[in-house]
Amino acid sequence: MASRQLPSTMKKLVVTKISQKFRDVVKITQESLPNPGAGEVLVKNRFVGINASDINYTAGRYDTTVKPPFDCGFEAVGEVAAIGPGASLRIGQPVTYSQFGAFSEYKNISERNLLKLPRVSADYLPLQVSGATAAIALDKYGELKAGETVLVTAAAGGTGQFAVQWAKRAGCHVIRTCSTDDKVQFLKKIGCDRPVNYKKENLKTVLKTEYKNGVDVVYESIGGEMFETCLNGLKTKGRLLVIGYITDYESDQGFKPTRTLATIPIRLLTKSASIRGFFLNHFVRDWVPYVSKMADMIDKKELQSFIDMGENSPKGPFIGIDKIVDAVEYLYSQKSIGKIVVELNKPATSKL
Repeated sequence: MASRQLPSTMKKLVVTKISQKFRDVVKITQESLPNPGAGEVLVKNRFVGINASDINYTAGRYDTTVKPPFDCGFEAVGEVAAIGPGASLRIGQPVTYSQFGAFSEYKNISERNLLKLPRVSADYLPLQVSGATAAIALDKYGELKAGETVLVTAAAGGTGQFAVQWAKRAGCHVIRTCSTDDKVQFLKKIGCDRPVNYKKENLKTVLKTEYKNGVDVVYESIGGEMFETCLNGLKTKGRLLVIGYITDYESDQGFKPTRTLATIPIRLLTKSASIRGFFLNHFVRDWVPYVSKMADMIDKKELQSFIDMGENSPKGPFIGIDKIVDAVEYLYSQKSIGKIVVELNKPATSKL
């Protein structure tokens, strides 16, 4: 095994029981540093991303066969720290990956599941889950056409920021919802045509008065009453993309059924409209080409990546594995702007 000087142990976050209450069910463990196997490399995780579905995973909603204890976290940016037999990457190579168990200071990853990066930067981290979800969903299911109207909910969040930019690049008019005036200014910065602070404006009224013909595509991640408003706001042949329902994630069931569900078929029928669910895990083959393309766009200043490392959070900045819990709770506070990122390790100081 080829490696630079490494510690003998590492810390990682482990889920101890099934629940959506993240703080109550995770703990930090210290374990021996694993040796990479054949075709694997050991990645030193520099930055990890926080996702709304981190609590869905601890609640056992993604894979009911997984029993505690198990690792959590979906994505990381780091550098190769050690190389197993048959692996070809060099020590120090910047890489990124999307795989369960990323909330760890080091992690063994099959070389074929890594994407090489030009440098270690937190700017690339939002692309793994948030960026890829936005781009692939809008391309594959949104079927965007220039001149169409697109509504993006939670637009100032990790994935919303990319949905906005992707729709604008397609030549669409974009309406975006958010919860604060600071987020309104952020949305204007990335090209928003019509930001809506739903704490001050009624989205139903905005759609009825300013978009009487309805919207062509909705990129929806909130659920609940917001989902109802978006469904009603679709125009004929409109497409509603469900990429999440964060309003209900913190409930015991993870979903709160409503009486209006029974009316959905007729509402879709009368508009020839559709609701399309999107889950990134079903688009594994698209992940590498899309993330690679978006990383290149960031380097060329064609796409902006905004991160929030908790600088404005009472419990921030988010540095160290012990800050992951605070970062998850910060996401649900609705105060973050951009993708929430935690820095786990400082850069290596030794020469390659």
